[in-house]
Amino acid sequence: MFKHILMPTDGSEHSEQAVKRGIELAKLCNAKVTGIHVVPEYHMLLASEGAFDIGTEERIQEETQQNALRFLEFVRATAATANVPCETVVATNAHPYDAIVNTANERGCDLIVMTARYRKSLVKVLMGDQATRVLHRASIPVLTFRGIMSSDHPDRDRAVPRATAKV
Repeated sequence: MFKHILMPTDGSEHSEQAVKRGIELAKLCNAKVTGIHVVPEYHMLLASEGAFDIGTEERIQEETQQNALRFLEFVRATAATANVPCETVVATNAHPYDAIVNTANERGCDLIVMTARYRKSLVKVLMGDQATRVLHRASIPVLTFRGIMSSDHPDRDRAVPRATAKV
């Protein structure tokens, strides 16, 4: 079925859950996985406009790289536990969805597994919905896992009817 699955991660709990499920799928399919974290270029653009000094830019780059390696270590460790072959990639792009789709194409992936989650309106405007953008750009299937509802999700307070068992 699937032979090479790309798994974007942003280090969030939502993303980690999608990675776990994607690795379970990879194990069932005898597929290999590639974990990817995309480092945004926004801080570099700000630095070039003089908003930061060189020292600040270097600290931001170092911290961003450390975070990327930590996020990808989760993918690597989870895959190793499941005996699934795994590679990782750190990409830099102002548009994470472009880096995700480009990496999938360059590496011959046949599935992208990622999380899709609710974001408040201002955050959505600023950060966008990466999963939707990947869905529209990718020429391969994209499997999205809905993130666990956050405490600020509008549907969180709705009562969910539960089945009761009679003994």
